[in-house]
Amino acid sequence: MLASAAMDRFAGHTPVLRDEVAELLSPAAGERIVDCTVGLGGHAADLLSRGGPDLRLIGIDRDEANLARAKQRLAPFAPRVRLFHADFADVAQVLEQAEANAADVLLADLGVASTQLDDPGRGFSFAADGPLDMRMDTGRGRTAADLVNELRETDLADLIYRYGQERYSRRIARAIVHARRGRRVERTGMLAEIVVGALPAPVRRRRRGVHPATRTFQALRIAVNDELGSLERLLAALPDVLATGARAAVIGFHSLEDRPVKRAFRAWAAEQRAEVLTRKPITASEAESRRNTRSRSAKLRGIRWIG
Repeated sequence: MLASAAMDRFAGHTPVLRDEVAELLSPAAGERIVDCTVGLGGHAADLLSRGGPDLRLIGIDRDEANLARAKQRLAPFAPRVRLFHADFADVAQVLEQAEANAADVLLADLGVASTQLDDPGRGFSFAADGPLDMRMDTGRGRTAADLVNELRETDLADLIYRYGQERYSRRIARAIVHARRGRRVERTGMLAEIVVGALPAPVRRRRRGVHPATRTFQALRIAVNDELGSLERLLAALPDVLATGARAAVIGFHSLEDRPVKRAFRAWAAEQRAEVLTRKPITASEAESRRNTRSRSAKLRGIRWIG
């Protein structure tokens, strides 16, 4: 009854590619799972429910609010779960702190949590006006407002182009710098309006269905949280934290995330240190894509570690 009641409270949240992740990672009795981005605990709860009563889990997340939610969701498995407030790039240190030798199963879902996107107070989205923050760990680091108000125009343009793959980055950066001369850009709504106004009308029409500020907001979020740097450090740490025979999987949501994962997995396979379990990335079914639009860009890749 406890497990059922806990799951009912989170019935509205289904993790992306849930069944595909479980099939790929196939947790077995007695193994240790490391969920590098435990988020709301969706994947963690599902994996624990499939792997038998002695399966253990270490969950990591930078967002303290989501860790609290994960603790609630994982309450039925509490004796076998340990949660850590940390960057997943520090997975080796977390394992050491947990007095764990290695992971038998490891997952990193690189998507932004729905709680972060849907809360205007976090500043991740232009869907509703809020403070321009975007930090996953709200206790440290520069905010998106700091970046848009303090970076030089050329640096801001480079950031938007590199992390947002936005071809009109220079026009957008110029418009932001012009706007901030009048007053500080501190709200998501204001930034979205600036970006829309910076794009030529034909471009806005061509991007119908995709908000013109999407790429700029993505770029700022990646920069604020050093997402690509953290991913590179996580990939560099995997050889030291995976047990022989361990399965590891990463879910990326755009080419900037998927490319380094594919490159690392292929390199390890060429060195005969790992077996690639996904010749091509696993993507969401049509049914899941209709049910959850955020799953449409998800790409799941996995390996089995040889050592």
